Amino acid sequence: MPRPLVLCSNDDGIHAPHLEALASKIEAFADVLVVAPERQRSAASHAITLHKPLRLTEVRPRRYSLSGTPVDCVYLGVLKLCDRKPAVVVSGVNDGYNLGSDVFYSGTVAAAVEGALRGAAGIACSLAPRAKDVEHAIDFAARVVKAAIEEPIPAGTVLNVNMPGKGQYEYQWTTLGRRLYEDDVAERRDPRGRPYYWVGGGPAGHDDVEGTDCVAVARGWNSITPMHLDLTDRGRLAKPPWEVEGFRVMVGPG
Repeated sequence: MPRPLVLCSNDDGIHAPHLEALASKIEAFADVLVVAPERQRSAASHAITLHKPLRLTEVRPRRYSLSGTPVDCVYLGVLKLCDRKPAVVVSGVNDGYNLGSDVFYSGTVAAAVEGALRGAAGIACSLAPRAKDVEHAIDFAARVVKAAIEEPIPAGTVLNVNMPGKGQYEYQWTTLGRRLYEDDVAERRDPRGRPYYWVGGGPAGHDDVEGTDCVAVARGWNSITPMHLDLTDRGRLAKPPWEVEGFRVMVGPG
């Protein structure tokens, strides 16, 4: 039996040290292929490149850089470079948390989601900035990947893993929390007097809700949040809030 295949990517770029550190640990129990952006692509979300060519460069055997987004990397990796379907698509380890609503903006999470869309399980791994014990955190991430291979999680599932990087052994299965930001649009002037804008402010805490990823990492625990790709509000679907005037609502069979 061939060893399982793991496709690794990130949004910090092919030369990000946490990417190779995690890929090397995974190679102890799986075959690894790395396809990552040629440069920093943080907050790219689920952007995919449709209107210009992508350039692929083999940095060294089984390590590739791509002139595209994290989603491009996984898309091309699965459909062009992998010799078989990956068991898991791993993204990270990101330099900085991806908690709560961060998952809608994160290129790290988007790469894992693309893996889930391509029929694999996706795992997004993120680490506190300026973490004190990076190696211990990356070991935890690798063990999560190993567990997801040995006791497979369903294809189409995404695990969002966040690690404080303080050498801790505790972890918690969590829900997505709500991270707060100092939302801001700063208007400035270039040397020719034309206005430009700098979007986004820094983190400003989180809602203190028990069982969320934000609270877990604040306590110094690793957090694992299982997510799926179905965004349907099934409760609202079962009991719609109103009818559209002048139109007839239809109900399917059963």
